[in-house]
Parts: sequence; C-alpha cells; structure tokens
Amino acid sequence: MPQLNQKWVLAGGCCLAFFAAAVNSSYLILVGTSVSHLTGDLSKFAVETIGGGKETTITVIGLVLAVMGFVLGAMLSGFVIDTKGLALSRPYGRNISFIGCLILASAIFVDTFSWLAVFLASFACGMQNALATHYRGMVLRTTHVTGLLTDFGAFVGMKLRGRFIPMWKCIVPVLLSLFFFLGAGFGAALSLAYRGLSLYLLAAIYLLGGLSWSFIKRMVLGRNQSIGKGQKSS
Repeated sequence: MPQLNQKWVLAGGCCLAFFAAAVNSSYLILVGTSVSHLTGDLSKFAVETIGGGKETTITVIGLVLAVMGFVLGAMLSGFVIDTKGLALSRPYGRNISFIGCLILASAIFVDTFSWLAVFLASFACGMQNALATHYRGMVLRTTHVTGLLTDFGAFVGMKLRGRFIPMWKCIVPVLLSLFFFLGAGFGAALSLAYRGLSLYLLAAIYLLGGLSWSFIKRMVLGRNQSIGKGQKSS
C-alpha cells in the first residue's frame, strides 16, 4: 500500500490544525461555543445543567448537540478511512471535501439556527480529528492542542532526566500548536471583519483542499502503477 513521505504528513497536519483552529475561533466569536474539542463543552454542560432555567436548557441542548456531532463525525471518519496510519489509497480527499460541505452548511444556518450550525461544525471537526495519523510513531491530532502540549511537556521532562529523546519529538507538537494558534488568529480576524462570511471562505478552502488531494492521489497512484508495470515487463 503506497505511503506518503513523513514530511508531507507533517505539512498536512499543520494545514489541518491551522484551518480547524480558524473554524473554532470563528464559532467562538459568532456563537460563543467551541466546536473543535469537547473538554470545554462538557464542562459548560455540567455547569449549565446545575444552574437550571429556560435559557440554560437551550444552552445545554446546544452543548449536547456539539458533543453528539463531534462523536458522530469521528465515527463516520473511522468507518470510511478504517486505518490509523496514513495510506495514500484511502479517501482522505473525499473526507476533507465533505468536511468543507459541512462547514458550508453550518455557515448557512449560523445566524438563524445556531444550534444546527454548531452540530454541523462539530461533526466536521470530529471527522477531521479522526483523520489523525502517525508521524514517526507520534499521533497527530489536528483539532485541539491539549495532547500536543502534553507530549511536549512529557518529552522535555524525560530529557531533563537524561533520557535520550530525539529533538524532532519536541519540535513536532510545538509546530502543530503554533499552526493552531496562527489559525485561531486567522479565523478571529476573518470573523471580526466579515462575520459569517468567514465560514464560507473556510468551507471553500476545505473543498479545494479535498479536491486537490484527490487529484494528487490519482496522479501518484497512476505513476506508481506505471512504474510497477514497467518493472514487471523488464
């Protein structure tokens, strides 16, 4: 099964982290709810449940939908991709394009049915996070940084004890976290300047990225098949 160069895997992970953060910061500004991770949502769910009240009930419903969307998105991605490592033959392009469609749909409803928009955006982020693959043995998650910063802290701690830890193991989580931070700033700037239109732009980027991946995949697979046939004939 064809595999991609590890540097391309890392570059793709950085891009996905950047745009997931942009989507998340857009929702934090437009709706006040995070869609790229569940820690804050579950905490808010507990707080709002204890608080009670009509407005609280509406908030709780939104949080439940966000959690459900994220989990269902991860389930769909796991069902379709069905591998932990990044294999070129798997339909990543279609998944990323579908994520773009979900973000586009969420943009349509963000001002009228915010609860539905949050569900769709969380579904998209769950799909993306389940695309996590391995970079030289490390798991690359692209919708939140908690695990990345945990890895960084743990590796630095082991180095301080005298353990040999390759430098790249410390650099990779910092790099992904940096791109997440930059993406959050990018999304915030877009949302503050253009409001809901920012989500349309981000959806277009995902759609273009998914189509580009599918095109590149076909070119690489076609070239590999041609090389294989040439080697057999010789």
